[in-house]
Amino acid sequence: METVGTLVLLLLCLSASAVSGSGSNDTVLTAAPGSNITLPPCHLVSNLTQVTLMWSKVNGDGGSSPVPSTERIKVLYGHQLQIQGVTPGDGGIYQCIWPSRPLPAPNSTVFSSYRLLVTSGPENVSLSIGRATPLSNGTLIVYRDSSVSFNCSGSSFPSQHLSLTFTGGSSSNVSLASGSGSWLSYTIENIQPSNQGLYSCWAHNNVSDRTVQKNHQLLVYYAPDRHPDCSWAPAADASHALFNCSWFGAYPTPTLRWVEDQGDQGAHWKGHVFVTASRDSLSLSLNRSLLSEGQTLRCMAKGFDPSGKEKSCSLTLKPPYPRGEPLVTALEGTSVTLTCTEDASIPPANTTWRKGLQQDAITPGWKYALSQDGPAFKLTIHNLTKEDEGVFFCRSENPLNLRELEVVLTVRAPSAFTGAIVGIIIAALVGGLTFIVARSLYSCRHRICLGGEFGQTEDDRREVMSLVDSDDDEQIFQDAVPRLPPLTNGNHMTLAQIHQIPSGDHEDVDPGDTSSQQQEHTEQTEQPVDPVTYIF
Repeated sequence: METVGTLVLLLLCLSASAVSGSGSNDTVLTAAPGSNITLPPCHLVSNLTQVTLMWSKVNGDGGSSPVPSTERIKVLYGHQLQIQGVTPGDGGIYQCIWPSRPLPAPNSTVFSSYRLLVTSGPENVSLSIGRATPLSNGTLIVYRDSSVSFNCSGSSFPSQHLSLTFTGGSSSNVSLASGSGSWLSYTIENIQPSNQGLYSCWAHNNVSDRTVQKNHQLLVYYAPDRHPDCSWAPAADASHALFNCSWFGAYPTPTLRWVEDQGDQGAHWKGHVFVTASRDSLSLSLNRSLLSEGQTLRCMAKGFDPSGKEKSCSLTLKPPYPRGEPLVTALEGTSVTLTCTEDASIPPANTTWRKGLQQDAITPGWKYALSQDGPAFKLTIHNLTKEDEGVFFCRSENPLNLRELEVVLTVRAPSAFTGAIVGIIIAALVGGLTFIVARSLYSCRHRICLGGEFGQTEDDRREVMSLVDSDDDEQIFQDAVPRLPPLTNGNHMTLAQIHQIPSGDHEDVDPGDTSSQQQEHTEQTEQPVDPVTYIF
């Protein structure tokens, strides 16, 4: 029996030589402060009670000392070491050894070595995103152009490293911020759709090498600043109208609805709704019975806007109104183009040209050519003949009404047409010449009737006419004025002389002042005048 025991001890010594010392083969164990931990039993000797084993703890200088047995630290059956209420000072290297005294070896034999790390965390790791609104599935949303803050936090003992990363559509695990401590913050000003993605907060315990991750999916909502676009398109059936509403560039997909506008409804419209759907573009088809002149159809667009306001566009229905020249004259053998313009109808009208009172359809060919230039619809007739003369109709129809423009085409022979033009030109020339002559005669009427003297202005001279009516003075007047021979009827004609007084300022003169009268008489004598004679 002694021989067998000796062999077993030798085998144990050989096997234990592989784990002697405190190298890198230590088994790492972790424990949080305040927790309980039990170190495993020594290898191969847990059932050999006759072998004396002990637990020791390596000191900071490389030496070891026995682990004292206390109420908190105990060696259990099978050589297990139990530590209750772990404290940060309990960390270190624990070895299960066989003392060297029973053996000739100079050092103790190490059967097991454990490295106990007293750590905690990372715990309470969280990622908060400011100004974000959670959805029912936990996804957070923010609005474009807003300022968004990110806060990454956690607790770990004895130390930790925090980092904030972003994973988007074209990027993966982009580091936004990192550092040690319990708190890490990051801010994005004017967040854009490219910032939409997965944000992660990483907390790493530097001692235990343990990492905890917290994620949040962030969506960036936005809506166009412009209003939706309302338009219309021709329908296959003339009795129906097709309206389109589009509002592209919104995320997520907006809600569109077609309603009948009944005036100012304010921010929240209430009334009849034709159709509603969550999409970028929405079409509405209505038959003639639901449409009327002046009716307004409105498209309401609602996106995820912080203000909550809806944007809209509208269409006011109008019947067609074709315009053009009602009377057209052309020469035989030439070409003529009839033009009809229709741009007032909403929805757009279907405009066609018809011929004759029966409004026969016109087939394009070498004789008739149909074309369109924007809102102008043109009918060109080549090689005109008398058979082409007649009435043509520009027919415009939309779901509201049908209206026609009647155009009467007159085809003239070239000679008759040329004679008419020449006659008009001659008549215009004669009329113009007559007007010029009459105007010239009228402007010279005073010279023709009264002579050139009357062409002078009133500022040049004044005219004074003296008439004598009394019987006493008649003789004096007759002596001074020559008399004409009597007429056959026995009446006499009297000559009246009008003396012209030069213009100027004349002061009133006292009749008793003879010197003034003589001076005036002298001045009148020195200035000859031309008498003008009238016959009475």
